[in-house]
Amino acid sequence: MVMEIVCPAGTPAALRAAVKAGAHTVYCGFADETNARNFPGLNFDRAEMREGVAFAHAHGSKVLVAINTYPRAGSEALWHRAVADAETAGADAVILADPGLLAYAARHHPGLRRHLSVQAAAANADIINFYAQAFGVKRVVLPRVLSVPEIAAINAETEVETEVFVFGGLCVMAEGRCSLSSYATGRSPNMNGVCSPASHVEYHEDQGVLDAKLGGYTIHRVGRDDPAPYPTLCKGCFTAGEKTNHLFEDPVSLNAEQLIPQLQKAGVTALKIEGRQRSRSYVAEVVKNFRAAVDAVDAGRPLPTGMLARLSEGQATTTGAYKKTWR
Repeated sequence: MVMEIVCPAGTPAALRAAVKAGAHTVYCGFADETNARNFPGLNFDRAEMREGVAFAHAHGSKVLVAINTYPRAGSEALWHRAVADAETAGADAVILADPGLLAYAARHHPGLRRHLSVQAAAANADIINFYAQAFGVKRVVLPRVLSVPEIAAINAETEVETEVFVFGGLCVMAEGRCSLSSYATGRSPNMNGVCSPASHVEYHEDQGVLDAKLGGYTIHRVGRDDPAPYPTLCKGCFTAGEKTNHLFEDPVSLNAEQLIPQLQKAGVTALKIEGRQRSRSYVAEVVKNFRAAVDAVDAGRPLPTGMLARLSEGQATTTGAYKKTWR
């Protein structure tokens, strides 16, 4: 069975580009704090969502709506309305993280398929099976902390479909459990949908040295000829003793294209591409190349090599936790 390619769409134009490039499935969100990519200029209003779903369905693709932040006490109606509007728009599934919202969706929208967001940080078969039994979850997006053998072991103990990230920005923290950005800026990625909001990022240059600050905290410092640092705390540099370095990984992109055959053998259902902040041309190029790779694996042909290096952050990539070189 061909693994499903799940592709990002931060805008209606990106959705159309992904579908035309061969995406099996597109994921997107509403233009509010119900989704974890709540940035200015991104996302969909209700009419755009209905039109996007109709376009995707007309071309044989599916649409998943990410409602993957945690509702604020007293404001649950915003999240409840998002679930209802996703169903009205014809979405093929909603991607949820909060147990209360999962229970609400299961009770009030039982016909709407439910996927468990990576923000829930479900990383073992026991918790995944609990979500399936309690809330009827059909698929889980696994956090980027698992190796291929660990994913295979999970699939051996659950009937829930698994979806894994294979390309794009790499979160090096325990997803759904990170409080670094909230501590520095007062804006939580898990509740406000913003990690390292642009309004809190500052760069200062002095005598050839560039400082990157987030919420007033200096998180990185580089020389004149070095690339500008990535403005997230987890990808900043830390000093321990006499050594200053990145904590887990250099701030580069995840690229697991060469692991597609191993992920297929591990029982993975879907391959997820990160990048709802990216342009439609970027989305189209990544989708086209991953579709070619998945089709090659299904046909028994060799994988294409080096197809996405120029689209990677800093034109450098890592397989991240899949091989856990930092352990």
